[in-house]
Amino acid sequence: MTATQSSRPIRCQGVRGAITVPANTAAAIREATHELLRALLAANPIVPEDIGGAFFTTTPDLTAEFPAVAARELGWTDVAILCGHEMNVPGALPMCLRVLLLWNTTRAPHEIQHVYLREAQALRPDRAVNTPA
Repeated sequence: MTATQSSRPIRCQGVRGAITVPANTAAAIREATHELLRALLAANPIVPEDIGGAFFTTTPDLTAEFPAVAARELGWTDVAILCGHEMNVPGALPMCLRVLLLWNTTRAPHEIQHVYLREAQALRPDRAVNTPA
């Protein structure tokens, strides 16, 4: 069910996710982005038409591809997407791709499932998702 099919008020809610990328290659960045977005959509009833925008960041060691390319490959052609780099904080998790989706939904914040995969589970152990290897 999309947000427009409910009688509850529609609000813009943030949906967060992160995943580590095994190599700084275009293929690895696209594959990790696909995995992360598919996991977010599996965990929440999100359809691209209800996404107000997507903001991807990568750590400064990931430069081979824009995560937006992978989102477009999944059909997100009408979603406003922006890519950027995370702050270069000493000791921060390397090779990490993050996303913030702005989702127009009737769900309350506590009903939203955020997804942290691979080594990115360490960023939010309270939100970690156990996925098959």
